Amino acid sequence: MRPGLHADCGSFSGRVHDRYQRRLKDLPLAEQGFVIRLTVRRFDPYKPYLESRFTEGCTSVTRLHGELLADNAPVTYQMVRAHIATLRRTPADAAPLPPSVRQVTGWLTRHPTALTEDDRAGLKGILARCPELDTASRHVREFGEILTGRLGATLPTWIDAVDAGQLPGLTGFALHLLRDLDAVTAGLTLNWSSGSIEGAVNRIKKIKRQLYGRAGFELLRKMILLQ
Repeated sequence: MRPGLHADCGSFSGRVHDRYQRRLKDLPLAEQGFVIRLTVRRFDPYKPYLESRFTEGCTSVTRLHGELLADNAPVTYQMVRAHIATLRRTPADAAPLPPSVRQVTGWLTRHPTALTEDDRAGLKGILARCPELDTASRHVREFGEILTGRLGATLPTWIDAVDAGQLPGLTGFALHLLRDLDAVTAGLTLNWSSGSIEGAVNRIKKIKRQLYGRAGFELLRKMILLQ
């Protein structure tokens, strides 16, 4: 089999010219001529090198393009940039993304029985890497038990334990409870709640905002009584 000639330049296919179609008309088959069309991409031989360098941590298009030019590679800057953009969108063998702050917060504040197996595994990995977060998680669980079990009498002990740990955010929350400790303790102990009263106040405020600048007190009074 003789190497075919390029249809445009007339030279043999000893090198990759560009992206084009080649036609080989010198190969008879049963005394009948046929046409073979090949699409050649001059950039494909250099993709493995770029993928290897990208995996090593080199993501600079300018640097990678310069390395290829140093090896006399017939590639352009736009070719390298387009391929690197593809690798950035779908990196090969990339490590899984770490959980977001919102995810970790949800793992810490939700009841343990509400967590899935993946959530428990993710939380366990996070707590193993951060002792401070492990301590904060324990305090959050204890406060949840106080809240759901109406164990308001143990609140001062919990506040002292959190204050001793000096954890940012959580310590400030615990110390602010001391400003009105009696009311907080009563709310975490007694069965009575002011939730219904707060709901009625919010309903009145909503009606007032709807009628702001449109009517007087008499209409506001009628709407509150009728709704």
